[in-house]
Amino acid sequence: MKIGLVGLPRAGKSTVFNALTGLNAETGYSSAPGKKHVGTVKVPDQRVDALSRLYKPKKTVYAEIAFTDLGGGAGPGLDRAVLNAMREVDALCQVVRAFPEESGKSPDPLNEIADLETETILADFEIVERRIARLQKDRSNPRELALLERILAGLEAEKPVRAIGLDDRERTMLSGYRFLSQMPLLLVLNVAEDQIAAPPPQHVIRAAQERALGLTVLSAQVEMDIAHMPSEEQPEFVESLGLDEPAKNRFIRAAYALIDLISMLTAGPDECRAWPIARRTRAPRAAGKIHSDIERGFIRVEVVPWQDLIALGSEAKCREAGKLRVEGKEYIIQDGDVVHFRFNV
Repeated sequence: MKIGLVGLPRAGKSTVFNALTGLNAETGYSSAPGKKHVGTVKVPDQRVDALSRLYKPKKTVYAEIAFTDLGGGAGPGLDRAVLNAMREVDALCQVVRAFPEESGKSPDPLNEIADLETETILADFEIVERRIARLQKDRSNPRELALLERILAGLEAEKPVRAIGLDDRERTMLSGYRFLSQMPLLLVLNVAEDQIAAPPPQHVIRAAQERALGLTVLSAQVEMDIAHMPSEEQPEFVESLGLDEPAKNRFIRAAYALIDLISMLTAGPDECRAWPIARRTRAPRAAGKIHSDIERGFIRVEVVPWQDLIALGSEAKCREAGKLRVEGKEYIIQDGDVVHFRFNV
């Protein structure tokens, strides 16, 4: 999963990036305008930890998230290079300043949220307008033309694509466009240290809910300091701040929920692993996440909930207890399923 960090200059994007990845990317907009930073983090997962303790495998593999700090533009908004780079990720994370600047200027989260929304709408408008002009000339795809004309009307009304009611077929038709205002968007409210354990303001919560956006809160500078501490010192410091865990863990859960991902698990003496897949994925498609041959030759899948496997200690005991099930092509993989695919190629 690729997540792009965006936001207006001085919102704290690079500091948030360092807090999430534990890296030391240069911070401060003026120090590296337009520069992108990339870092990958492993997704903490107690289920993988438990399975690894049970099987003691040669290798333990966690799901991963790749973060990209997409930089900023020369003005108050985002330049075209940043807007184009935003189309290359799976989801967007907008860092919103909720702390006063050194000059004393008060934060304005709602204005920042609206500004980015406007920029993504305008960027999508240009693409839709050009495509409609071509389709009107050749009349090669009347269904696509009708859909894009509907999208254009919504954009003209300052409505992001994600707020336009689309069915699954229509979303599939639009998938190649990578519309920015359709991408999953997580708001990260970057607050002052004394607000780190406080809930987000109600007006920000309402703005996120109205736009169907995810929302999480962190104090980027504090969380960056935590990320750079020795791991054994982190829990005590996090607790002293009134928090249950570092921001990275909360962020990852919010991102998974926003994109509607779950984790399918495989376990054995060679490897214990988490496989991120979309919720409501049927077994053959999930098998393809491991290898395309397994999807093509899918016969059935053996499934046991991870809690039962840990509690009983082996697949054999789960089978004896009736906890291991055999499912076919229509089975929808559930979060935390430990699976073993049977296939023939």
